[in-house]
Amino acid sequence: MIRPNGSTRDTVAEGAVSVPSTRADLVPVEMREAVGYPRIDCRGVRSVEGAIVLKHDRLFLLTDRHGDIMPPGQCTLGLFLDDTRILSHYALRISGGPPALLSAQVLRPYASQIDLAVSDAIFGGSAWDPKHAVHVRREVVLDDQFLERLTLENHLLEPVDYWVELAIGCDFADIFEVRGWRRERRGQFYAPRVENGEVIFAYRGVDGRLLRTRFCLEQPPTAIDGRGFRWEFRLATGAQHVLTWALRAEEETAATPVRVPAPPTVARDQVETRRAELRETYSRWRTECSRWKSDVSVFDDTVGRAIDDLYALYISADGGRVISAGIPWYSTVFGRDSIITGLETLALHPGIAVDTLRYLGRRQGEREDPRTEEQPGKILHELRRGEMARSGEIPHVPYFGTVDATPLWIILLHETWRWTGNDDLVPELLPNLRRALAWIDDYGDPDGDGFVEYHCTSRDGLHNQGWKDSSDGVPFPDGRLPEPPIALVEVQGYVYDAKRRAAELLARYGAPGEAEPVRAAAERLRARIQEAFWMEEMGTFALALDRHKRQVPTVTSNAGHLLWNRVPTPEQAARVVATLLDRDMFSGWGIRTLSARHPVFNPMSYHNGSIWPHDNALIVLGMAQYDMAARALPVVDVLQESAAQIEFQRVPELYCGMRRASGMRPVLYPVSCSPQAWASGAIFLMLQAVLGIFPEGSKGLLHIRNPVLPGFLHDLTITGLPAGRSRVSLRFARHRDRTLVNLLEVEGDPIQVRIELG
Repeated sequence: MIRPNGSTRDTVAEGAVSVPSTRADLVPVEMREAVGYPRIDCRGVRSVEGAIVLKHDRLFLLTDRHGDIMPPGQCTLGLFLDDTRILSHYALRISGGPPALLSAQVLRPYASQIDLAVSDAIFGGSAWDPKHAVHVRREVVLDDQFLERLTLENHLLEPVDYWVELAIGCDFADIFEVRGWRRERRGQFYAPRVENGEVIFAYRGVDGRLLRTRFCLEQPPTAIDGRGFRWEFRLATGAQHVLTWALRAEEETAATPVRVPAPPTVARDQVETRRAELRETYSRWRTECSRWKSDVSVFDDTVGRAIDDLYALYISADGGRVISAGIPWYSTVFGRDSIITGLETLALHPGIAVDTLRYLGRRQGEREDPRTEEQPGKILHELRRGEMARSGEIPHVPYFGTVDATPLWIILLHETWRWTGNDDLVPELLPNLRRALAWIDDYGDPDGDGFVEYHCTSRDGLHNQGWKDSSDGVPFPDGRLPEPPIALVEVQGYVYDAKRRAAELLARYGAPGEAEPVRAAAERLRARIQEAFWMEEMGTFALALDRHKRQVPTVTSNAGHLLWNRVPTPEQAARVVATLLDRDMFSGWGIRTLSARHPVFNPMSYHNGSIWPHDNALIVLGMAQYDMAARALPVVDVLQESAAQIEFQRVPELYCGMRRASGMRPVLYPVSCSPQAWASGAIFLMLQAVLGIFPEGSKGLLHIRNPVLPGFLHDLTITGLPAGRSRVSLRFARHRDRTLVNLLEVEGDPIQVRIELG
């Protein structure tokens, strides 16, 4: 029998034992580094680029390419439940390792497979000519618990004595700590306990809530302690050896002694069982969505990934379900992100929009609170559920520091009604609509000049409160920052559009005479935007007005949102489009957030020169509404091209705005979220726009206006497109320089399809 040459006999930790310890009460500890609690070290947020990302409901996981979480306690990898890291150290060591990486795959949003290999050198092979001898496969499934199956297969000609170790640790860090927030104090850690073959970590937060992370094993280990496990066994020739373990987080809100409920379930065949159940769940989701099938398999894969990611980003919250923003930083409810995702995906699944409207309507502001920036009628910005939020260290309970979510909520309500013709939804949410309109006029415009402005009132709030909410996201061209209150240009467009749409809903569902004042106010605002923000010499609209009502004359993508809201005159729209597609704004990978002609431009910044897919999608929709869909095609083409070149064909939150060169791939932003909901939804909105799909569900109409297929497609079939109470199937095909449309099928209620070909 072959024995490893020089193999180590290190145990998982000094003092590991082969018999589980007896049950004990919680034992407070001071030095958590010494007993399995890694020290939190966030001296710089580490890039998530290349991480394996899995997500299901409230759990999400980030590991390195080998499937590990290393180094312990450092940003940004880990297993998270809501806003708490419940696993911060997770490292596999094997005999003959460290292994070589063969492949790392995200099979579905909830499942990964990593293949590794160990050479024969340590088992008697030649160090000058090592050969792969032991195949190691790591399979992870994420649903209501974390489940991993490790399979080892011996391809040597003789059996070998083998060992496997798994090191574990939990720091129970809040997501804000993981991002680098320095806390003055933390709660109480307890010594890890070994009970009935399990390891249990426990922590009581400063809010009194008790959190536990429990590891359960299928196969008893040779050694076990509070830092992990070790298995020793004989690996037969040509045979497989399988190890399976599971992890689950638990919490108790009452200050009571720890209870030991039923452990996580773990069995060898459970990986297949869980994968099959989740596959069926996702299959049902896809059945509910419209289907998009083309003549380009890479595009179909991008669409399929986006559809799966959108479902994975759903979370259970407050007795309902709502789509969250993104992984890893924003796995929670964001008003603006959820609203824009709902707008982007009406052609895919209107349920995203309906869920968003109802959830945000239930949490609409009711009182004035300067710390959380809540005001009556305001739509929330961000809701957190971690220890720092529960203990009042941050104001996100929820935090209302956004100036655009409220008008965007009104736009989404109208657009959802326009798509679905749902006559029950608007009456249900009409009180929320009225409160949102009141907030716009009373709180959003405190000085009564007609423009909605923001000025942060919370010590820990956001300085900038539009979608470019980084601290330097609203600059003058030279980098100086305007004094608040600040009136953003795109927000005024949202308000105009919201009032115009609200007037239509009030005319149909409200009291007599209620609509006309709202409609008149909208038209006055449109004229004021054109007057106050237009920069004739620049051919676009200013980014903002400062507290002195002076223009912030920075050329940005924000002005492109006005196209979607139909604010510019046709002449202004043509000049805005020309500005957006000029070399200083269009990098070859998309429209930048800020012009490269300005000194403040930085292609690696978050908002001052980067490229955001959702931003580009709204601009493309606006261009289509001014009959410039053909001019928008380069933007659509490069979005798909960039997605095809990014790993797992997953559109990221943003990427850098460097000028494209021959043979170059998109330059990724180091801490970009992926998946990100409004990035996943961007492709559907872009296609809806250039294909000219504009339904009027309440009237039983579907308009297809001057469709143009993107350059990378010659044939696209959309099956089950929602329109009113109907499902419509359409085929778009390129014929020379024209795009033709065939109506294939109508399911449900009859609907009139009007096709206009340019």
